[in-house]
Amino acid sequence: MNTLIFELPDGSTRSVVVTQVLNAGYAGRSQDEVAAHVAELAALGVPAPATTPALYPVSPYLAQQTGRVSVQHGRTSGEAEWALVVAAGGELLLTAACDHTDRDLEVHGVAWSKNAGPDVLATRAWRLDDIQGGTDALTLRAWVTHDGEESRIQNGTCGELLTPAYWAGVLEERGELVPGTVLISGTIPMAEDVNQFAEGWRVELGDPATGDTIALAYDVVRMAEPVG
Repeated sequence: MNTLIFELPDGSTRSVVVTQVLNAGYAGRSQDEVAAHVAELAALGVPAPATTPALYPVSPYLAQQTGRVSVQHGRTSGEAEWALVVAAGGELLLTAACDHTDRDLEVHGVAWSKNAGPDVLATRAWRLDDIQGGTDALTLRAWVTHDGEESRIQNGTCGELLTPAYWAGVLEERGELVPGTVLISGTIPMAEDVNQFAEGWRVELGDPATGDTIALAYDVVRMAEPVG
């Protein structure tokens, strides 16, 4: 079993044995904008979902707290997201996440591409009930590294996405709001002039009400070429 450990602002920790991971897709708050995005992706050969928002089950071992992601080729990239984690007793935690996706495989199936790379989670988290200003005001940002230099590729707020409360309701209806469940939010737009195929990713989830920030970062490392 895969175990994640989170530190909370009061210094306490939560240990979560992951039993289920779900990646939300096409999860923007404006479904009109989502429809336009689906059309753009279809033009690139990415198959359209049967419904939006979508949910893609991911192997539980892919929820990782790591500083290194190994990839098979140069067309993989992350996505700045938040993660809703159900801890013991049904306690809901919110943390930063980065869904590392195989873009070449994506044109054959989004669910396949999500299972080809990890969902990297931060090691700190907030209790969802403790976020005083509401989740819409939380900032979500990402940077990529090329030749040792960082460029910001994503910059927005959680208000652009369907809320953690919305997804908690979906999980409850499905009977899946249970300890060990991790739900990844879906992402915000990327800057078109920044190369997403990078040697490193960094994501920050920020709370303007407190000034607190939850961050993660990892290197993207090419594996050796296969033999045979």
